[in-house]
Amino acid sequence: MNNITQIIGTSIVQAFLELKANKLRTFLSLLGITIGIFCIIGVLTVLDSLKNNIQKDMASLGSDVLYIDRWPWMDEGGEYKWWEYWRRPSLSPKEAKAIVTQLPEVAVATICVSTRRMTIKYNDVDVSSIEGYAVTDGFDKLQNIDIVNGRYLSTSELDGGVYSVVLGYEAYNALFPGSIDPLGKSITFYGRKFSVVGVMKKSGQNSVGFDFDNCVIFPYFAAANFLEVRSLDYDPLLAVKAVEGKNLEDIKYEVEGVLRKVRKVRPGEPNNFSINQLSQFSKRIDSMFGLIDMIALIIGGFSLLVGAFGIANIMFVTVKERTKIIGLKKAIGARKSSILWEFLLEAIVLCLIGGFMGILIVVLLSLILTYGVDFHVTLSLSNFFIGIFVSIFVGVLSGVIPARSASRLNPVVAIRTN
Repeated sequence: MNNITQIIGTSIVQAFLELKANKLRTFLSLLGITIGIFCIIGVLTVLDSLKNNIQKDMASLGSDVLYIDRWPWMDEGGEYKWWEYWRRPSLSPKEAKAIVTQLPEVAVATICVSTRRMTIKYNDVDVSSIEGYAVTDGFDKLQNIDIVNGRYLSTSELDGGVYSVVLGYEAYNALFPGSIDPLGKSITFYGRKFSVVGVMKKSGQNSVGFDFDNCVIFPYFAAANFLEVRSLDYDPLLAVKAVEGKNLEDIKYEVEGVLRKVRKVRPGEPNNFSINQLSQFSKRIDSMFGLIDMIALIIGGFSLLVGAFGIANIMFVTVKERTKIIGLKKAIGARKSSILWEFLLEAIVLCLIGGFMGILIVVLLSLILTYGVDFHVTLSLSNFFIGIFVSIFVGVLSGVIPARSASRLNPVVAIRTN
């Protein structure tokens, strides 16, 4: 046990002495290991962070929601037949009402019409590129809208088509600079005046594509007074939320049946609508991330291969420089296994130094992204253990041949070597 501890200690000391004596040579050799570990752990960390952020976003939207649209989010088992989808009739509040009335398992069914790149105005201040969401009752129950000032649109305002509006956080700041209280103020868009009743909390864009920071939310029936809300330009979206505890897949088929009946789709004919779920994104994201994982492993593998050759070169040079010392050790009784482990462990330590450098870079970049760019990065111990294990593996791979050649040196020939 003491002998093993002594060999490990000697190897660590020798590795750091090698690093100190030949700084440039060792640094360049370790650079390949550092880049390889950084590529592998960095990509794994970013992918884990993306997955966690997307899953968190999806959880906030709810896994019990169906999004019914003219367009399918993914291809439906073949070619994406856009020329057929665009001819489908738009959805309307009539379908939403039928679903809620006929299906007790459905908690909410709401219509949303998106109007892109609106310009809103208050007095002499114009703000462009604003998203407009014309909605029916229940939309706030699906999208987890938080109000920081005022209130959300009431049922009577939504059903009666009252010209009331809720502002997104960024839209409010741009339209009312200097923290002016917007409640009760009138803003103008599409030539109509809307009374501000509330301001939303800053939230950012979610997985479905709603941008609740740069937006206004107003009643669907108000928009129907001056917009062709059922035209292809606006393309209404029907969102259906299941009652808590109900199986979404079962409700999906019931919703499909109600819609086919309301839209008068004959038996045997294909649906003239598409039912989308967030789980579709999860499956596609998993396959996409799997491909990125593979690419990262290939890039990291090539970097590690270059690094392994560099470490092997260092070890061969080290064996040559210490040939006399090896001969003396063997002459006074050192065993082959001791010599082999001494050099093998030294190669492993060098690779671990490179690996820790790569992990350190990942940690530093993670902190920059988390606190500087507002992208939460998930640091996983399992990824760090992968980096350490890979470093050890590369150390064994690059050090075994030089260590083996050192252990087989003839002590007499080694001592006489110049």
